[in-house]
Amino acid sequence: MTLPEFHRPERVEMIGEMERVIKVSANAGERAALAARFALIELVRLDGSFSVARGPSGIVAHGRVIADVVQACVVTGEKLAVRIDETVALCFVADADPAGAEIELSLDALDIIAFDGHAIDLGEAAAETMALALAPFPRSANAEAVLRDAGILREEDVRPVGALAGLKAKLEGKKP
Repeated sequence: MTLPEFHRPERVEMIGEMERVIKVSANAGERAALAARFALIELVRLDGSFSVARGPSGIVAHGRVIADVVQACVVTGEKLAVRIDETVALCFVADADPAGAEIELSLDALDIIAFDGHAIDLGEAAAETMALALAPFPRSANAEAVLRDAGILREEDVRPVGALAGLKAKLEGKKP
């Protein structure tokens, strides 16, 4: 089994019913490896702070993930500096739990993460939280102008042509 780039295991026997704050920060090597994994130009910072305690359904972690990343605009390739600041609510559930077991969730709905029953990985939880918060198709301020200059129209600028224009007019009850 290959360990994730940002591995911060916390042994289950060290987690009690009283909340304990655990902070994790990725070092330069881990940030470079995560940047490659998530196709980022650079991962400048990745920090997580979690309040962790045993709950009735597993290990519960509430906290915050902060990251500073540099992404590439999908249109221009320009570098975009992005700040990620996400709150997290997680419930780590042991893989050994039966598939049909009922999991109690509070009103602040927790994301469920399976783990091996021995240790939870708060580094990987922080990395995945950051990845989910990234814009999938980041665009710079210049993106729209570049697309327009290349002849690519926005969806709202497209008009039906020919037979489709007549069909649209009929459906709307107008004359073409």
